[in-house]
Amino acid sequence: MAGVVMRPLAVRGGMQSRWRDGRPMKQVAAGFIKPNDRLTSFARLEIYNRQYWNRIKDCFYEDYPGLRAIVGERRFERLACAYLARHPSQSFTLRNLGRHLVEFLEVEPRWTAPWQDSALDMARLEWAHIEAFDNEAGPPLDVDSLLDADPSRLRLRLQPHLTLLQLRHELDEFLIRVKQNEGLRGEASHAVKPDQARKQIRLKRHLRPKTIFLAVHRHDNMVYYKRLQPGQFRLLSAFQAKATLAAACDELAQSAPADLARVKAWFESWAALGWFCKLG
Repeated sequence: MAGVVMRPLAVRGGMQSRWRDGRPMKQVAAGFIKPNDRLTSFARLEIYNRQYWNRIKDCFYEDYPGLRAIVGERRFERLACAYLARHPSQSFTLRNLGRHLVEFLEVEPRWTAPWQDSALDMARLEWAHIEAFDNEAGPPLDVDSLLDADPSRLRLRLQPHLTLLQLRHELDEFLIRVKQNEGLRGEASHAVKPDQARKQIRLKRHLRPKTIFLAVHRHDNMVYYKRLQPGQFRLLSAFQAKATLAAACDELAQSAPADLARVKAWFESWAALGWFCKLG
């Protein structure tokens, strides 16, 4: 229901014995749930509680196939329980479950050791995918509206669904392959087929450190991962930091003068993809 904040009553499916005000849960349950000829009020609430907890874990599991492939299924199960206990759902939509995952992994690296770097970057990439999938999109920029604009005052806004990432591994290709290899699983156990597990292990062996720059965005209702050149990433990051067009280009000229000749072509490509919002 819109506007309702859902909070689990327990961790790992077992309901806490007392409510927040100190009253026993059995007393609280009896106040708003009717018993029937088979179950007490508390028992009926416990069934809901377990179903809700499993639903939360299920959604989290489906949102992070790449992170699962990196840390392994058993480690991910423990990570998920620890994270959801620390950051229970606070929104009417479960798409926000992973909102705090990156900061959680930064503070709790033990859940991803010894793959901290790749796991943390994967969490960033998969959250960017969620944002690209359903975050809002503003009216796109009409390039002709820039003709009379003053570059020293013009500030371009990127679409809310677009995320810029600097990653330490080629995780875009890795994540695409993981999703292609995803198979059926047991709903309750989150089990994977042995051949799927072997494919994930083989994929992980190919992960090698390599810095890449990425734009995660939506176009025609599809999510895309677009590799960027360092100069493109630098320029777009400047726009995201609210630099003026003139200041962003000056910064690019100082760091990579040869890229200035490419700026016009970059703008045409980005505008065609709808990356800029209409001037307000």
